[in-house]
Amino acid sequence: MVATLENMREMTKFKAHEKKLRGKEAIMAVLARAAEDSDFLARLAEKPGETLDEYYTLTHEELAALISGDIKKIESWVGKLDKRHATWLWCRLSQEKW
Repeated sequence: MVATLENMREMTKFKAHEKKLRGKEAIMAVLARAAEDSDFLARLAEKPGETLDEYYTLTHEELAALISGDIKKIESWVGKLDKRHATWLWCRLSQEKW
């Protein structure tokens, strides 16, 4: 039971930290999660706006860039993306849903 409580505390800390992410950190968190979590990636592909609702600190401009897969805009904010972080953006561009 102690381990369970400790795990719950860690998850709460993670979620609290995640909610406070802004700008570059929030964008990188979305891209990292899309690269690591196939369910999240699938939800992004189907309903990107709804899926990104939990990242409420993203600005409208940041959301639009993530939803459309605007790599140039995102890299102007966060710097050159590695292949892992660019996963979602390349997926989005290949869908041609902008």
